[in-house]
Amino acid sequence: MAKDNIQEKDAELKSCYEATRKSLIARLQNWEDQRTWDEFYKTYWRLIYSVAMKSGLRSDEAFDVVQETILGIAKQSKENRYDPNAGSFKSWLLNMTRWRIGDQFRKRKKDTAMSLPDRGDDDRNTSVIERMEDPNGGTLEKVWDAEWADNLTQAALQKVKSKVSVKQFQIYDCYVVKGWDTRKVARELGVSVTQVYLAKHRVGAILKKEISQLDGDAF
Repeated sequence: MAKDNIQEKDAELKSCYEATRKSLIARLQNWEDQRTWDEFYKTYWRLIYSVAMKSGLRSDEAFDVVQETILGIAKQSKENRYDPNAGSFKSWLLNMTRWRIGDQFRKRKKDTAMSLPDRGDDDRNTSVIERMEDPNGGTLEKVWDAEWADNLTQAALQKVKSKVSVKQFQIYDCYVVKGWDTRKVARELGVSVTQVYLAKHRVGAILKKEISQLDGDAF
C-alpha cells in the first residue's frame, strides 16, 4: 500500500512538472532562446519547489511559485536587471523565490478567507515562512543552502548521464550513490572490481566539474 502511494505521488509530481514546464514555455513564446529557459527550469525547478513546500505551501501552490519565480528571473534577465557584482545568483534566486512564496500565502488568505482565529501571541497565526524568518540566523536561508547543495548534485547527475555510458553510470550509482560494496556492484552488474573503480573515478571527475559549473554563479 505504501509503495502504491509513493508511485501515485511520483506520478502526480511528474504530471505537475510537465504541466508547469509546458505552461512556462507557452508564456515565454515571444521571448528569445526558449531552450535556455527550458534548461533553466529543468535545473532549478526542484530546488524552488522543495523550498516552497518546506515553507508550508501545497504542491499546486509550490508549482505556481516555480513558474512565477522563473518567469520573474527571465524578465529581469531580459531587462538586464541582474547585476552579478551586487550579489551572487544563488542569493538572487533565493530572494525571487522568497517573494513568490509570500505571494502565494497572501493569495491563499485572500482567496479562501481561511485565516486562523485570533490566538493572541500564538505563532500559529503566522504562515510557516514567516516563522522560518529568523533575524539571528536566517532559517529560510539555511533551508535554501541545504536544498541548493542537494539540487546541484541531482542536476549535475542528470547532466553526467548524457556524457558517460549507461554501464558506467549504473556502476557509479550503485557504488557511490547507493553505497553498495565493490563485490556486490561487480556481481550484480557483471563487471570487474577494476571497472568499478575506473567508473567511480571517471564519473566522479565529470560530476565534480558539472557541480562546479552549476555553482559558479554564472548566469
